[in-house]
Amino acid sequence: MIPEVERYWLKNAHVPVVLLENNTFIPETREGLCLVDLEIVAGKINQIKLASEQLVNSPAIDLQKKIVFPLFIDLHTHLDKGHIWERSPNEEGTFDHALKTNLKDAQDYWQEEDIYRRMEFGIKCSYAHGTKAIRTHIDSFGKQAEMSLGVFKTLQQKWSPKITLQAVSLVSLDYYQSPEGVALADKIADIGGILGGVAYMNPQIDAQIDRVFKLAQERGLNLDFHVDENGDPNSICLHKIAQTTLKHEFTGSIICGHCCSLAVQPEEQVIETINLVKQANIGIVSLPMCNLYLQDRHPSQTPYWRGVTKVHQLKQQGVAIGFASDNCRDPFYGFGDHDVLEVFTQSVRIAHLDTPYEDWCCTVTKTPADLMGIPSLGRIGVGLEADLIIFQARYFSELLSRPQSDRIVLHQGKQIDTTLPKYEELDDCVFNP
Repeated sequence: MIPEVERYWLKNAHVPVVLLENNTFIPETREGLCLVDLEIVAGKINQIKLASEQLVNSPAIDLQKKIVFPLFIDLHTHLDKGHIWERSPNEEGTFDHALKTNLKDAQDYWQEEDIYRRMEFGIKCSYAHGTKAIRTHIDSFGKQAEMSLGVFKTLQQKWSPKITLQAVSLVSLDYYQSPEGVALADKIADIGGILGGVAYMNPQIDAQIDRVFKLAQERGLNLDFHVDENGDPNSICLHKIAQTTLKHEFTGSIICGHCCSLAVQPEEQVIETINLVKQANIGIVSLPMCNLYLQDRHPSQTPYWRGVTKVHQLKQQGVAIGFASDNCRDPFYGFGDHDVLEVFTQSVRIAHLDTPYEDWCCTVTKTPADLMGIPSLGRIGVGLEADLIIFQARYFSELLSRPQSDRIVLHQGKQIDTTLPKYEELDDCVFNP
């Protein structure tokens, strides 16, 4: 569909106005869409104009109101865990059993080739679906860190510039109080990664959080935490991290993922925590598909709550919010395909992001790009690379009602092959390990 030429126009494209940089366009639909013409020259966006019937000298494709997005940004994933479901299923479906099953799988099977092939499978899926940047948390206890982070670096170099990859260390916070934890912080600094970990309530949590902040400050690292991934109203790690941020006057980027327990706490406590989060300039990433799968699961019982944090209240107070894939086909989530459109679609349904949609589409594009420190991505603007997704849908109801498997993905204005990798590629890993 897209011509193999240096200069062409995409005419009559329906684009969310909130994703157009430095524009004065006015939304033309109740969903915030605007009909524009985009000129692509040498892989970049050269002009953006209101749609018109004016003839142009360059080749032109009439999109007939098809929706155009920038490429997606996947802020929180676990590529190293992915696609082990067939060999290590979570037959209880609980969070605790997921932890145990994943640990055993790592002990039994995680060698360089196994990790490399599964991680790259996930990257291939992301690329075909139209993702431009991925942040992945990497299990980093002991020798696993050296192995998995080494695989990550190899893949990071191989896939640049097709996909920007970022790595976050994943351990429980008490690990950083050991010499091994200090060595891990040094390793993360060496590879240009992000210091991260799982924060959970325990008698030493304040000292553990404080220690991580000191390690990050000494090495100039950003932070990314797993926080309060449960339905316990007494789980207040998000509150404590925000307090510690202010105490240390921390100026780096901080992202907290999950934050599920915030949704079951008293309103006064919620307001206080959100205010602290805003003051501390912490970004929040919600993982609704995985948390819907794990939270409130009991044998032979219907789940009651959705496991999603207070995204509306956080956004209303000006807190940066993103949604992301999290786990794919592993003990923590038995499904998924690294498709951020599916993430957005399910987030809309689970968290009621519709009527109106407002600027919620920024949560899988522009906002996560900013939180990852790559502000040229996740938006459409003059001078930016023509990294775009063209959907067959013309309105949000159409976009979110079908998988959009016939989407067209452009990298620097060139149409890429969107064929997904076949599951058979991993058969010898997951069936004959």
